Amino acid sequence: MKYTSTRGGLSGVDFEGVLFAGYAPDGGMFMPEHVPKLDRDTLQLWSSHSYRDLVKEVCSLFISPEAIPRNDLNDLIDKAFLRFRHEDVVPVARLESGLNVLEMWHGATHAFKDLSMSCVGQFLAYFLKMNNRHVNILVVDGTSDELDVPIKKFFEDTDFVRQHSIMSTNSVNWARVMVQIAHFCHGYFQCVPTTAGETLPQVEIVVPTGGAGNMTAGCIAQKMGLPIQLVAGVNRNDIIHRTVQHGDFSLRDTEVTLASAMDIQEPYNMERILWLLSGADSGRIKQMMEEFNVKKRLQLPQELHQKLLGAMTSCSVTDDDILKTIRRCWEENRYLLCPHSAVATFYHYQQFDSGNNKPRCCLAPASAAKFQDVILRANLTPEIPQEIIALMEKETRSIPLSKHDDWEKVLREKIESIGQQRLQKHRQM
Repeated sequence: MKYTSTRGGLSGVDFEGVLFAGYAPDGGMFMPEHVPKLDRDTLQLWSSHSYRDLVKEVCSLFISPEAIPRNDLNDLIDKAFLRFRHEDVVPVARLESGLNVLEMWHGATHAFKDLSMSCVGQFLAYFLKMNNRHVNILVVDGTSDELDVPIKKFFEDTDFVRQHSIMSTNSVNWARVMVQIAHFCHGYFQCVPTTAGETLPQVEIVVPTGGAGNMTAGCIAQKMGLPIQLVAGVNRNDIIHRTVQHGDFSLRDTEVTLASAMDIQEPYNMERILWLLSGADSGRIKQMMEEFNVKKRLQLPQELHQKLLGAMTSCSVTDDDILKTIRRCWEENRYLLCPHSAVATFYHYQQFDSGNNKPRCCLAPASAAKFQDVILRANLTPEIPQEIIALMEKETRSIPLSKHDDWEKVLREKIESIGQQRLQKHRQM
């Protein structure tokens, strides 16, 4: 498996190359040069797999054995999930009103990113040890929109990136998206267990989304042959909803909502989705994204918009809807939802109440324990695990930056300082 930029400026890159990269040098994003297909027999076989085994199978399709031999890959993934609190890693809560909640938050930080990041960390350690090298990973605190601009500028400066071994592990990184494909396979098989001889039914998977990394993984799973219909659930920051419904990919001011991790108006992974749906037309995507970067708005061509509508539908949810959904789920199940999980569940309740009872899985990206203020606003009592209480007592080390600071300049100076310290330490050894 080799990888290419969505804008066509680079292709033939191996997995190690894209793992240690962020944006491609041409400003595009890395995607596999071809999407493997899952035949019916493979899907039947996978239907009995655990979440861990599904991650192994998915990753083996996108990581060649020359990059990571299969036995090593299996060991890395097993090690990645050792710290998860639930033996199934990603269990499903089967609740009243036909609600299936895929709990993706049993890792160290009580958030879905633990699933992919645990694997990415193992992949990084594997190659770093093999090659006796180090990297500087950009993990600046802030909203995704705020971070995207300085990070993208860094990766356009290829000499600086190479000199300081810079990489990013947000959902720009292909490896994050790759692991997340397994979420959709697992959610599908948990909601519709299949046996040999049966027709594989379609399942609706509802995805609370901000930067569209999880949606990208869902689109790839769909392209691979998993019979799923995707639903993008957003808050009032509704650029993805407007794009799906009307082909209107245009920026508006970001609003602060209860579902704070989704307060994004520039979902950079939409470039990957549009590339996939365009038939990997890199020239077209390059032209479209360059137009968007200049004008901050783009009207999708009609045929591309129709393909997007064929892949997914969408909904936009208000703060009041979020609170009502959290309360309803508690009243029916004594089960607490985080505000992002409530976005997906709101869509489910809408469909269920109107008589649409097709198999459906709602992704729950975070534990309600991380959003105590929202739970209190819903007139409920938050349940706070001991490990989160312990986190509140730990020391935090950071360099606060205001919106008026030159983030790129501060980051460059910090990275150069780290490089000098490392060089000095090396000379002293």
